Amino acid sequence: MAKTIFKPAPEAESDIREERSQQPNNRRRILLVTVAASAILGLVAILFGGALFNPAATPESEPTMTATQIIPLVILVVMFVVATKWPLNIGVMGLVASFGVGYFMLGMTDKEILADFPANIVITIIGVTYFFSMAQRNGTIDIIVQNCVRLVRGKTMLLPWVFFLLAASLTALGTFSPAAVALLAPAAIGLAYESRIHPVLMGAFIINGAHAGGFSPLSVAGVLVHDIAVKNGFPISQGALFGASFALNLILSVLTVVVFALLGKLRDGAAGQHADLETRTTRPRGQQILTLGLIVAMLVCALGFHMPIGFVALSAGLLLALVNIKEHQTFIGGVSWSTVLLVAGMITYVSLLQHVGVIDTLAEQALALGAPLLIALVLCYVIGVGSAFASSTALLTAFIPLAGPLLATSSLSASGTVAALAIAATVVDVSPFSTDGALVVANAREDDRQRVYKQLMMYAGGVVLVAPALAWALLVPTGIM
Repeated sequence: MAKTIFKPAPEAESDIREERSQQPNNRRRILLVTVAASAILGLVAILFGGALFNPAATPESEPTMTATQIIPLVILVVMFVVATKWPLNIGVMGLVASFGVGYFMLGMTDKEILADFPANIVITIIGVTYFFSMAQRNGTIDIIVQNCVRLVRGKTMLLPWVFFLLAASLTALGTFSPAAVALLAPAAIGLAYESRIHPVLMGAFIINGAHAGGFSPLSVAGVLVHDIAVKNGFPISQGALFGASFALNLILSVLTVVVFALLGKLRDGAAGQHADLETRTTRPRGQQILTLGLIVAMLVCALGFHMPIGFVALSAGLLLALVNIKEHQTFIGGVSWSTVLLVAGMITYVSLLQHVGVIDTLAEQALALGAPLLIALVLCYVIGVGSAFASSTALLTAFIPLAGPLLATSSLSASGTVAALAIAATVVDVSPFSTDGALVVANAREDDRQRVYKQLMMYAGGVVLVAPALAWALLVPTGIM
């Protein structure tokens, strides 16, 4: 008897595909609702926590927010929600909101609104991304990767550590963490499949490495955090911030290996499938030699003579452009204009919030919780959970100023507290909703992409639970910075 094979109608197939495609969106909506609820509860705890944890305090002694402060704060929350739900640049929204609030509510002129425009950070972003777009296009980055992979000599379990150090080196020199992940992920994930290393493990090591070097004195994030801290009256050590970030991400990577080993997930794929690690390497030539020499020169100028890295990188990039004048327009296209807008817009708007006293009032209400260590832990978790879905850079510009009054009225270390906040905001970028995590999923094999997405989501959930507490425990109570 012939077996009848049922084939759904084309309409039914399209409905099934649509239903399946909606499942990740439904999960994302649930997560967004959870984050929104957590944010609301956190805000309620900050606003009313003083009455709960410090009953002796009278209502008259607590600062209250005026309508002029509440409206800009509500606009900031709306901006984060919109930027999380739709692919809109929050920096553009920040600039428009700065104009709307400053001009119509506060009667400020355009010069007053832009008084705190972060020109030095903008120059740093433009210069660094301009130079490294050339280094990527002329093959210098590829040569560095090839020679580093060749050093493992067939020891495949060393590959994740090689890419960890490569990513850390790139970001320490000034490359953005998404750019470093984008440069390394195709080769790293491909080698992971060939050598039977779990792709999520390899992806986690690339992202952790990118964050490990992400707060060096040469990096945009390092300059950003340092300048915000100095502006708010609590200067921090750039070297200590870099060392803390590298150490925490190194510890997190070791813990990742331990967890994967306990779960039996270090190796992945079919048995007997080994990598051909005899990667073809080429010697640097022409522009590549010049690029490597300019990287060394940038290090000497920025670290040895304390010259501004933005102008140094622009000068090095201009020299490379003169050597390859025909492709100059493509190099300009490599500048991370979206990040320029994000940082400029957010810092300008947060400066406006400081002008009307929003940051000071929120910080004073947070201090009503009583215990400085508890407040620091709450801030680490709020910024960590928020960064899993929104921009880490945007949240850093909003949250670091909140630490000012906390540090002024307690014995907490400024460098340790700011470093804990900065690390909590970045290590969670392994989430598939962030650029770094999405790049890992995008470079997985097509037939394995859904599995990588689910497992990376589970891994990110663990990082969100553990990393903020780990950063707080090692840096804030200990006072080692």
